[in-house]
Amino acid sequence: MEFFVDTADTSEIRELAATGLLDGVTTNPSHVAKTGRDMFEVIHEICELVAGPVSAEVAATDHDGIVAEGRVLAGIADNVVVKAPLTTEGLKATRTLTDEGIPVNVTLCFSAAQALLAAKAGARYVSPFIGRLDDIGHDGVQVLAEIQRIFDAQPELETEVLVASVRHTTHVTEAAKMGAPVATLPPKVLWQMFQHPLTDKGLAAFLADWEKTGQSIIRSGQAGA
Repeated sequence: MEFFVDTADTSEIRELAATGLLDGVTTNPSHVAKTGRDMFEVIHEICELVAGPVSAEVAATDHDGIVAEGRVLAGIADNVVVKAPLTTEGLKATRTLTDEGIPVNVTLCFSAAQALLAAKAGARYVSPFIGRLDDIGHDGVQVLAEIQRIFDAQPELETEVLVASVRHTTHVTEAAKMGAPVATLPPKVLWQMFQHPLTDKGLAAFLADWEKTGQSIIRSGQAGA
């Protein structure tokens, strides 16, 4: 599974990229607005920080507007993926942009039927929002499972499921178990995946025992060189 981070905070992205575990980035107008910066500057900087796909979302809602904005966004960098809404106009624009060789991430997906339409439109990614489904009493993971089963059963569909609206690490592991190829995570959730109290406890015990020996790996290595 590939891990994308869902933010426009370039300092956060830089820190996560330094782990070597970050495969891409997704942004949206809300994320960009929080930075208080020019959108094009932000997207360009993100594209320099990560080599993988960077989703940049259109603001238009009609076919012609989405296509026009999508072309502009795609011109920022080679790794930009245009993010378009899962609406009739959005899917029409997805087909147009895809036919022009511009990859599209279709966002705001909430059902298996919608995901299938996005794939038929040629989307590179479709983003089911599993956390928002949970918020209204639906089972987001179950909807994700339905989408993944459809895609597994229809190998001619080249669209990848990009799990979005991830709220906690269990969402990530459940998605991975069902074979979802990509998840985009808030920075907080990605950092939480590193953590476990037993890891901290075990490391503290190892270090305490090592300190008692009075040894140094560096000093011993230099002495033996």
